[in-house]
Amino acid sequence: MDLAQRIAAGDLRALARAATYIENRDARGEEVLRSLEAGGVREPLVLGVTGSPGAGKSTLVDRVARAYRQAGRTVAIVAVDPSSATSGGALLGDRIRMQSGLGDPGLFVRSMATRGAHGGLAAATANLVRLFGAAGRDVVIVETVGVGQAEVDVARLAQVTLVVLVPGMGDDVQAIKAGIMEIADVFVINKADHAGADQVENEVRAVLAMNDRAGPPPEIVRTVATRGEGVPELLEAIGRAPRRSRTFAPARGHAIDHLGIAVESIEAALAFYRDQLGMTVASRETVEVENVHVAMLPAGESRIELLEPASPGSVIAKFLEKRGPGLHHVALRVPDLAAAVERLRAGGARLLNEPRKGAGGHEYVFVHPASTGGVLLELIQDAQ
Repeated sequence: MDLAQRIAAGDLRALARAATYIENRDARGEEVLRSLEAGGVREPLVLGVTGSPGAGKSTLVDRVARAYRQAGRTVAIVAVDPSSATSGGALLGDRIRMQSGLGDPGLFVRSMATRGAHGGLAAATANLVRLFGAAGRDVVIVETVGVGQAEVDVARLAQVTLVVLVPGMGDDVQAIKAGIMEIADVFVINKADHAGADQVENEVRAVLAMNDRAGPPPEIVRTVATRGEGVPELLEAIGRAPRRSRTFAPARGHAIDHLGIAVESIEAALAFYRDQLGMTVASRETVEVENVHVAMLPAGESRIELLEPASPGSVIAKFLEKRGPGLHHVALRVPDLAAAVERLRAGGARLLNEPRKGAGGHEYVFVHPASTGGVLLELIQDAQ
């Protein structure tokens, strides 16, 4: 059997090998993902756990994982550890603290090094989550490295984000005010048997009262992870969180600019979009740098971009040969492309080109699907 078949059959060694390929950005990792996802994948519950060092995140994750296992659900844990200054690998502190699942095939723990990535996650974390979901895990828990205010990337990956606080660490609530507030679906006051738990909860409630976030406020749950206290109540809160409507204020200046659709022939495609659907063609041109013919069709405040290869060796021609006609990329307008590119590079995102001029004269850059959760993303400098 090949690696994907072995993973589907429950082979944990095969799963670990695929995870290593993904961490090392080995092309074999993407091949395994495609094979596993070809037959359709049931989305797992992705749970993010963040908070300051010393908050007891790893012990809490261990207890939560045990509770899900007792309920008959399979679990994978991605524990993002700091990188070793010597080897560049994970320091493995989280795995050492998660000993309860040893020998349980329904619980898989993977420690990974940040390798210089910022935002509390490693660059390959999103693809590891994809892997564990494709392998049939019901729950994937992502524990961040624990660096404080920067740990907001987990919210883009997780369906439910837990922010773990403890009494006696005044910096925690300051960190909430600085940005973690916006990502929490559930606040967990761990080590709640210590003095000061009431004060932490009151401070959190005070900050929530001043926050203008739309929708219902995050729940607050008290736990003593070392004894498993409060974990059943936490699982109930997690279950309610995915059902709640999470409403975030849209980022200023960010908007969908267009959807790029690869077609064999623009004229043939226009027989549907223009002649049958009644859409108008705003512009047509050839973008020499991409070796592609382009037709733009306005659709409300966005557009549909039809892409026809200008030569057999173009990127679009190769896309059509490999995948056939269909969605090629999503284009997002950003208020400051240079700043966005700088943040992406700092975070380890894989950029496919330097910013350059494209159709209509706009400046753009492409981001590889491995960094965006599976879709080719084009970032465009907003002209306004």
